[in-house]
Amino acid sequence: MSSADEIFDAAIELKEADKLDEAVGKLEELIGQEPGFVLAHAGLSVCYGALERHDEAVEHAQKVCELDPEDPFSFMAKSIVCQKAGRMQEAEEALARAMEMQWAAARKAQP
Repeated sequence: MSSADEIFDAAIELKEADKLDEAVGKLEELIGQEPGFVLAHAGLSVCYGALERHDEAVEHAQKVCELDPEDPFSFMAKSIVCQKAGRMQEAEEALARAMEMQWAAARKAQP
């Protein structure tokens, strides 16, 4: 059995070769083995978006946010995915969450 990282790397190679359906298959396989593998969900969001399967892209972007709720980038990515899906309310909420986290981090960083 391949390690999670090996499966992920193979999926990314397929994505980069524009073999999106095959990349999705690998990433789904990986999630079947390790449901909490954040990068696999992020990769699926990207691949599904490129395949214009927007509801699935949003689903995986949301999962990334659930698994890594302290990462503003995850919410920025979700906002973009939601925009492409035409889900503007969700996009705005995700963007607001990302901005809140970034502002909070900036306040903490000030002396």
